[in-house]
Amino acid sequence: MDLAGVLLLRGRVADDGTQRNHHEYGQDNWLRELGMVPTAAHPVSKLRWLSLHAADAAAKAQRVMIPHDWLTWGLLERKGEPVTDRSDASGTGYWSPISGEYRHDLIELALGRTLKVPEVLGAAERAGVTKMGVVVAAGCGDNAAAVLGLGARPGEAVVSIGTSMTVSMVTETHVVDGTFHVADMANASGGQLTLVATLNGARTLTAMAAMLRLSLDEMEQLSDAASPDADGLCFVPYLDGERKPLLPEAQGALTGMTRRSMTPENLARAGVLGLACAVADAVDDLARTGLAVETVTLIGGGSKSRSLRQAVSDLTGRAVGWPKPREYAAIGAAKQAAWALTGEIPQWNRPDYKVIQPSESREWAHVVRARYAAAAGKVFGAELR
Repeated sequence: MDLAGVLLLRGRVADDGTQRNHHEYGQDNWLRELGMVPTAAHPVSKLRWLSLHAADAAAKAQRVMIPHDWLTWGLLERKGEPVTDRSDASGTGYWSPISGEYRHDLIELALGRTLKVPEVLGAAERAGVTKMGVVVAAGCGDNAAAVLGLGARPGEAVVSIGTSMTVSMVTETHVVDGTFHVADMANASGGQLTLVATLNGARTLTAMAAMLRLSLDEMEQLSDAASPDADGLCFVPYLDGERKPLLPEAQGALTGMTRRSMTPENLARAGVLGLACAVADAVDDLARTGLAVETVTLIGGGSKSRSLRQAVSDLTGRAVGWPKPREYAAIGAAKQAAWALTGEIPQWNRPDYKVIQPSESREWAHVVRARYAAAAGKVFGAELR
C-alpha cells in the first residue's frame, strides 16, 4: 500500500509539507460508518495520493467520477449531471451504504476540499436516454452484476475466480468485520453485498502449471494422482502481494518440503490446495460476521478445475455448485437494463448448476487448513517485520 492508503487507514497524522496537518479518520470509524476500510485501490485513497503527489492537478479538480460514471455520462453526450449507482458508489470510500449518503467530509479529508459527485440512482432508475432513443440504466459494479445475473440467493457464497478472486453474498443486513477482510457494500437490487477480495486467483494455478511446464489439464491430472494433503507440502499463493490479508509486498511461500513431498504430483496438488484454502478462508470470513453461508458457487475461469471444486468443498465442508460458464456480469447488466426499460425486474430462470458434496473421508482437510494458516501466518509476520 502507498502512503495515501496507509494514512487514511491507520489513523495517523499526515503532513505533505504544503497543507496543514489532517487528523486521519481511523479504522473503527471507517468500519462503523462506511462498512469498509480503504486501501490504495479505493478512490478516496487515490484522492489523497493526488493531494500529496500532484498538488497542481488536485487544485484544478472540480468533480470526481469513477470510470463507470464517466462512461455513462459519455453515452448521454455529457448532457446533464453525471450519475452512478449504489454498488459502485459504495466502493469509493466517500459514499456510505449504511446512511445512503455521500460523505463530503471524507473527500475533504482526502483532498483538502470537497468536489462535485455523481447522483446515486436507485437500482431500477434510468440514467437517461441517448439521442437514438436508447434507455441507459444506472449500471453497477462487476461483482454486483454477477450475483444479479446468477440470481444468487441469501446463504449462497459466490466465488468468482478470475485473475483475482472475490467471494460475495447478497444480504439485507449490514455487517462489521473487525479484521477488515469483509466489506459491507451495496448490491444492484437495493440490498447489500458483503465482499471479500483477494489479488491472487486462477493465476496461481497457471503459475504452478508454468513452473511444472504443464498445461492446466496436465497439472490437474497430476494433482489427482497426489496424496489429498500433498504429503505435507503447503503453498501460500501470495504471488502478487495480497489484499486479504493486506500484504502488498508479500511473496508466495512453499513449506513442508521433504524428500517425500517434493514430487511433481504434490507440487500440483499444493497449488490447488493453496487457492482452495484462500477460498475457504474467505468463506470463513463471511461466516464470522454472522452470515449463514450454506452453499458455495464457483464462477470464472478457475471454476473449470475439477480438482479445485472438490478441494473447496472438502475444505469448507459445504456443497459446491458451478453453473455453465457464461458472462454472468453481462447477464446481470442485461437484467438491470431490462428493469430500467420496463420498470419490472425480469424473472429469468436461474442457470442449471452441477453440485458436488464434501468427500466422506476428509480428516486431512482440517490438517491442511491448520498447516496453511501456520504458513500464511509466518508470511504475515515476516511482512510486518
